Amino acid sequence: MAEKKSGIDQALIRDLANILKDTDLTEIEVEQEDLRIRVSRAGTPQYIQAPIAGPAYAAPAAIAAAPAAAAPVAAGRNPANTVNAPMVGTVYMAPAPGARAFIELGATVKEGQTLLIIEAMKTMNQIPSPKSGKVTEILVEDGSPVEYGQPLVVIE
Repeated sequence: MAEKKSGIDQALIRDLANILKDTDLTEIEVEQEDLRIRVSRAGTPQYIQAPIAGPAYAAPAAIAAAPAAAAPVAAGRNPANTVNAPMVGTVYMAPAPGARAFIELGATVKEGQTLLIIEAMKTMNQIPSPKSGKVTEILVEDGSPVEYGQPLVVIE
């Protein structure tokens, strides 16, 4: 039986990062035996290495869980009306704790108006409305994590 290599395979991570750079992908994930490596370009490259949950290893759910795929567009929802997350991070619906939310269900918004904030790497990123219209759905909760491409708000 071959010995198990411990530690981070830096050469593999560099190879994956180069693939991202060469192909203009934003994220790539590889699984090898009991190891999962995900490299993502959300602002600054992030390198994540975590064991895969299995019968011999019970990792905490936050580590073992695979990144959520972008949620499919709900039946009847026009993708052109959906505002998707441009990055991975944590959603905040208001500019500060206890402050009034940027938007509410049924509110009318103008193009460029801030819909919410996504915190990524301790930077608060305002997410502007791509168009004017009425907020018909808010698909995320304040303080929840979001993935790249995840639907956030529907504006019709």
